[in-house]
Amino acid sequence: MIEERLKNTYTGKIKEITLGKNHLKIGGEDHLPFYYWEGSIEFKPLFGLEILDIQPDDWAEPLQNVFSDVWSDPVKWARKCVEIGAEFILIWLIGTHPDSQKYTSQEAAGIVKEISQNIDVPIVVYGSGSKEKDHEVLRWVANEVSGERLLLGPADEETYKLVVAPLVPTNHNVISFSPVDVNIAKQVNILISQMGMPVERIVMDPTTGALGYGLEYTYSIMERLRLAGLMQNDEMTLMPIICTVGRESWKTKEAKATAIEEPEWGDQEKRGIAWEVITATTLMLAGANLLALRHPKSLELLKSTREKLVSRERKGE
Repeated sequence: MIEERLKNTYTGKIKEITLGKNHLKIGGEDHLPFYYWEGSIEFKPLFGLEILDIQPDDWAEPLQNVFSDVWSDPVKWARKCVEIGAEFILIWLIGTHPDSQKYTSQEAAGIVKEISQNIDVPIVVYGSGSKEKDHEVLRWVANEVSGERLLLGPADEETYKLVVAPLVPTNHNVISFSPVDVNIAKQVNILISQMGMPVERIVMDPTTGALGYGLEYTYSIMERLRLAGLMQNDEMTLMPIICTVGRESWKTKEAKATAIEEPEWGDQEKRGIAWEVITATTLMLAGANLLALRHPKSLELLKSTREKLVSRERKGE
């Protein structure tokens, strides 16, 4: 007896977003993530690697072993990530924070521009987390790197006007940020679109929780966003999703504690990679389109997992 799978009826479709100088696309799904029997996967989720504009002082030893030879130079760091296989680069402009003041907004924009001139994959730019400073930094970046479709943010309920206004006349995309809340996520998208930003240039960051530190909340929010968009055709929830998996996974105790500190937990590198891979796999299955990682082995394992999932669709399993 051949089992016939039931198919849902969808009325919405995730917006297609164009990224980078090579116009790479994400989104476009017209069914729930990896429901192969209900539709095809037009654009696969992408896995990237995170870098900072300054040398990090709190990254775990397994990450130091991989990147400490280049992380004093963000351009070299970005190039190494691309050589490793990153499909996009996410740069945190930590050096622009008022507490750091290592870089002015103009200097930070120059760093992003130099990175863009040295790599071909899409670039995602997050500010330092300073609501008072980030909008100025992002404006400089948007103007300095005018020939490429960057993804810039975050823009939230408090900062969206200042962040979005200078981006509207450009070809750049914006990250709408919300604190693990479906209604706020939708509201921020509404506010951004009312500024004149096309919905085809908005990517949602619903806040990423790592395994054991809020992963189930993130998954639930993403699931509800996808159901509202695809099954109810809610225009303000039909945007692709980005998850900052590396940052959240590698700051957990289970990833940062050394084997000396926690001998019963086993090898620190294996632990950290496992934490990152499990978190990213879960969120990919929830509908994430961009997943930013930190360890190259995580990148390798996740790309392999993605290809296995996609190959099942090709085979019609």
